[in-house]
Amino acid sequence: MDRNLGINLVRVTEAAALGGAMYLGKGDKNRADKAAVDNMRNMFDTIDIEGVVVIGEGEMDEAPMLYIGEEIGTKGMGYQKVDIAVDPIDGTNAVAKGLNNAIAVCALAPRGAMLAAPDMYMDKLAAGPKAKGVIDIDASVEDNLRNVAKALNKNLSDLTATMLDRDRHQYIIDVCRELGVRVKLFQDGDVDAAIATCFEDSGVDIMFGMGGAPEGVIAAAAIKCLGGDMQARLKPMNDEEIARCKKMGAAYETKLTIDDLVAGEDIYFAATGISDGEFTRGVRYLGENKASTQTLMLRGKTGTIRYIDAVHQLDKKPEYAK
Repeated sequence: MDRNLGINLVRVTEAAALGGAMYLGKGDKNRADKAAVDNMRNMFDTIDIEGVVVIGEGEMDEAPMLYIGEEIGTKGMGYQKVDIAVDPIDGTNAVAKGLNNAIAVCALAPRGAMLAAPDMYMDKLAAGPKAKGVIDIDASVEDNLRNVAKALNKNLSDLTATMLDRDRHQYIIDVCRELGVRVKLFQDGDVDAAIATCFEDSGVDIMFGMGGAPEGVIAAAAIKCLGGDMQARLKPMNDEEIARCKKMGAAYETKLTIDDLVAGEDIYFAATGISDGEFTRGVRYLGENKASTQTLMLRGKTGTIRYIDAVHQLDKKPEYAK
């Protein structure tokens, strides 16, 4: 794919982050989400692609834009045919409460490369490059912890596991504590946490637990770019969700490897901080109608990791929602 798509993806996540950050700490996650969605969709209109949203804001009857199956770009112009996975705000509750680790994220790959995951729960297991090939979602929590510790040449007491702070993960927490493994809980936004496993200075070695399936596919795109590993399994909660899996052709009883989640290496990923997080700084409003952003951009084909700091003159951004 054209490598310029990477910087265009950065423009998309910057726009979403600037929209969502206007509502940081204001207690209204719906307005924050709408501003981020509007800005992201408007920016996509400026990019020369023939894109299809495979991970988005829901199905067509649930979302007015960036819905699953929406076509983005100009058909018939010979532009590259791509899959698009978006989360205008990963961590809407964090934005509403003014907490850390809210990001705007987007991934892009050739048509058919990304799993079209329904909006439901997904069991996830992620680790960084040094632990690639040693994790197994079918193995016990203890076995995964011991295998990752061995791959990282660490004692179990030096290992840190992360997961959403939810009652459903108490059994994982209990095993970690019995083995002397440190536990780092987070309240919202598991894309950020999954990616953190791939950065040694994040202090996170492995991520466990159940979260959103769309976020799982987006995280897998980033982890693949970074050389890490991830496995997952869809977890429908009722007959309706099982029917949605069947409709979308998504296997819900099968272990999904990182290659099942995102095929190939021709992947782009961008994440712009809305609030301060593990690997990006949040939006700063500078006065005089200016704001700064920091974005992590990844390219799977080359393994390039870029950090892009930008200052935006907001009154000169007509593509942003007002």
